[in-house]
Amino acid sequence: MFIPQEVILAKRDGKELSSSQIQQFVDGITSGDVTDAQISALAMATFFNGMTIPERTNLTLAMRDSGSVMQWDLPGPVVDKHSTGGVGDMASLMLGPIVAACGAYVPMITGRGLGHTGGTLDKLESIPGYQAKPSNELFRKCVKELGVSIIGQTDQLAPADKRFYAVRDTTATVESVPLITASILSKKLSEGLDGLVMDVKYGQGAFMKDADQAEVLAKSIVQVANSAGVKTSALLTDMNAPLAYSAGNALEIMETLDYLSGTIRHPGLHEVTMELSAAMLVNAGLAKDLTEAHQKANHALDSGKAAEIFANMVTLLGGPADLFENRDLYLPKAKIVQPVLAAESGYISHYKPYEIGMAVVTLGGGRLKASDEIDHSVGISSLLPVGTPVQKGDPIAMIHANSSDLCVHVSEKFKHWISFDDKLMVPDSLILKRIYGE
Repeated sequence: MFIPQEVILAKRDGKELSSSQIQQFVDGITSGDVTDAQISALAMATFFNGMTIPERTNLTLAMRDSGSVMQWDLPGPVVDKHSTGGVGDMASLMLGPIVAACGAYVPMITGRGLGHTGGTLDKLESIPGYQAKPSNELFRKCVKELGVSIIGQTDQLAPADKRFYAVRDTTATVESVPLITASILSKKLSEGLDGLVMDVKYGQGAFMKDADQAEVLAKSIVQVANSAGVKTSALLTDMNAPLAYSAGNALEIMETLDYLSGTIRHPGLHEVTMELSAAMLVNAGLAKDLTEAHQKANHALDSGKAAEIFANMVTLLGGPADLFENRDLYLPKAKIVQPVLAAESGYISHYKPYEIGMAVVTLGGGRLKASDEIDHSVGISSLLPVGTPVQKGDPIAMIHANSSDLCVHVSEKFKHWISFDDKLMVPDSLILKRIYGE
């Protein structure tokens, strides 16, 4: 007979939970036989006493198997990428089509933004008609025919994690590395993947502020995913400045179109996108090493094939067929667009990306709780990269707002979120480290 208290007691006393204990507890979460108070107690015990890699793997697989697990019959490898979130992080929108153009299949199931981080799903929903939650048949058709489909999570995927996370969110146990690992991977592995790449961000605009903490999480995810049979690696990437020229849903779609068509590419965004794409191709077995993978990814991008795939994905999922050509007709625009002027001359040396992300929320483009409605048209664009020289009075960003008061508020605050230096500081690579499975 299963008694939840015995599982909680074992973890409270620092013991390693068996596969059977974890499976029964997760079954109870799914069925409702385990109460929120019991979930909270196990979460807190885990927060303080941790979990071994076998425990984390068993928890991941049990939560994955609490719902549907996709099965694929495709002529190529199935791979995906997951980011821990940042400001201006739209890399998923580019790398999905890039990797698909190289012969992989990318059934990317993504989420909404919360707090200062933007969500890929919110960005896509700024495209009129785009079905972010299509039928299973349409989702599979898109993956099979185009090689990629980027949609939102359905209720059928890892329902135990959804309930577990909701309890953790209200009981100060979100920051547990074992539970973060299981939460991320239970959803990702339900996609039926052959390979996975994690983008674990660190810095002022990241969930993990400290690089050492981010590395602990990255190693945990890589170890557990590989233990679960999915070839996985991770990149530690810097989030101490916005990753792109823009932050805000429709604005990021606009930049995505510019990037894929080759009109303009932010150096940081380009570096991270291509590094992640290359890692995905290696994990998928479509390139023997990173050098070959970069060559293939660059060809997919520069030939226009990735842009073509993105355009076809938008159309197949209900969006306009001429989005690239007539983006101004479709993407929502804010009523007020106002520049932020540099208060001094020099080289841009530092940003506060967390504050910039929260400014998008203030303008209405993000949410503080999951039920909040958002304004897809607002945000910040034309953010100059670190290292850019400017003169006093030059525009350093554009505020897109639907309220003059909010526009003035964000503009006034912005000068406190950017620093200048009289000497050029060449930006370091945004890739701190690569982590591979043993």
